[in-house]
Amino acid sequence: MRALAAFAAFTLVFTAFAGESYAGSTLRASRAIGAPIGFPSACARYAWLCRGSGGREMTDEEAMPLLQKVNRQVNAGVAPAADAQTSGKPEYWSLPINNKGDCEDYALLKLKTLLGAGFASNKLALSVVIDRGGNNHVVLLARLRSGDYVLDNLAGKVKPWESTGYTFLASQDFSNRSAWQVTLAGPRAGQFSGT
Repeated sequence: MRALAAFAAFTLVFTAFAGESYAGSTLRASRAIGAPIGFPSACARYAWLCRGSGGREMTDEEAMPLLQKVNRQVNAGVAPAADAQTSGKPEYWSLPINNKGDCEDYALLKLKTLLGAGFASNKLALSVVIDRGGNNHVVLLARLRSGDYVLDNLAGKVKPWESTGYTFLASQDFSNRSAWQVTLAGPRAGQFSGT
């Protein structure tokens, strides 16, 4: 999580403006940014993480029950544990190890599970956020016709991004899955935009 704090500080210094949002919205990207520490090595280990094709587009009515099911199942099947406990490394993005992991490990398993269920890869992206308690956190975004939704190990239900109370800093690019973009939005976005 220390690397996520450094990433948040980097975003604070170099972000020029906050993305605007609207009800039922998708997060808007303002520009490219480097990936969080841990993501490039995960990309190298898991081809599905950065591959940009596959799956099919689903209606919101098809997608939402699947998103809710995967969010519940992964949350119930993985016990919270820091990277240092599971991998012996301070910041290591991986699938859960021995059914234990931290936030990005939950998000990676949800992503892999949804891709395996046929969800379109260009509708899923990881996102770095500041949670309601002011902590760095990683969630999975699902882009539906009705907006962007968050699958979160801290929440039992999938929610629209704007109702999480989180400040979104950066997200995996939906169309270029090895790239990341600034998606600054949410209650504390002004603290990171210089306003």
